[in-house]
Amino acid sequence: MMNLPLYSAMLGAFLIVLQVVLMLSVGLHRSKGQFLGIGDDKDLERKVRRHGNLAENSGLFLVVIALFEILVGQTTYVMVLCMLFAVARILHALGFASLAGSHGEDLTGGRKAFAGMRAMGAFGTLATAIGSAYGIAANLPAMA
Repeated sequence: MMNLPLYSAMLGAFLIVLQVVLMLSVGLHRSKGQFLGIGDDKDLERKVRRHGNLAENSGLFLVVIALFEILVGQTTYVMVLCMLFAVARILHALGFASLAGSHGEDLTGGRKAFAGMRAMGAFGTLATAIGSAYGIAANLPAMA
């Protein structure tokens, strides 16, 4: 019997909501007049970058985690990977909520936290990638 990727499906539902929120952020900003490209608008650039970064990462990660879950079932390990990826993507998006996180501007006081959130999001995404690859590699011999 095939394992259904339930945790991955929940992660996918979360990611699509996050993607829509980030997309709307870009769209609302564009309504101010910059319809194509980003021009010299750093705020628009950071919004486009955080939206694009989620788009470029989420598809591949979701597929790999889902395939892993199909192989091994709904294990705690798969659940932790899904949660780690979700938290990492939230942290990354929050890091881009300020020019301090996206462009390294005005890294004084609490604004340093934005750069830290972006870095934690990137490292969390990397950890998910390594954890997924390891999980698949470690379980393939058992599946053969």
